[in-house]
Amino acid sequence: MPINAEYRGPGELPEVIPVFPLPGALLLPRGQMPLNIFEPRYLAMIDDALRDGHRLIGMIQPDVAHSQKEAKPALFRIGCVGRITQLAESGDGRYILELTGVARFKVVEELTVQTPYRQCKVDFFSFAGDFTARKGEEAVDRKALLEVLADFLEANNLKVDWEGIESAPNEALVNALAMMSPYGPAEKQAMLEAPDLKTRAEILIAVTEMDLAKKRTSGDPPVQ
Repeated sequence: MPINAEYRGPGELPEVIPVFPLPGALLLPRGQMPLNIFEPRYLAMIDDALRDGHRLIGMIQPDVAHSQKEAKPALFRIGCVGRITQLAESGDGRYILELTGVARFKVVEELTVQTPYRQCKVDFFSFAGDFTARKGEEAVDRKALLEVLADFLEANNLKVDWEGIESAPNEALVNALAMMSPYGPAEKQAMLEAPDLKTRAEILIAVTEMDLAKKRTSGDPPVQ
């Protein structure tokens, strides 16, 4: 989805952003993530992002394995910031919105703040390549990706719009499949932290192949 703000490099994004810890959530540059916001602290976060004008929210996974406080879990060090590109009020106090991914970030430090939601000082310069659309997509093994997708769909008795998939550019295809994939936080984090699009596609292919092989051996139904 096109966005009104044009971010040409890391220096055009703020050093401090609100963050939304959400396990299993994967946002990638130029990908779209729907969100249903109902907790008061995150409603306040959305209000502040709109009021401040930047409309930016940092999506990041909680690192449960290294957390000592369940109420405030540790965070993974890498996330992705998105801009609010659609927003609707539900009429019952919720926001229904869509984030469009801008760039990944590295957490420098979490700040002590008065807001009910968490905020972090972040660094975007480690991911300067995220600002270039379709960077490195020529290196993606599209044939292998489509083959494993076909196997996954067949194993799970699912159907998709193949015409739409075949016409999608490699970046949009890889990132959309990664974001929609049914795998756990560790696999999602690995895809997020992949150094380039080719590696992200390879991780997605490998994880899917392992899942299919495991289910064939065990006789259990593939992951839903």
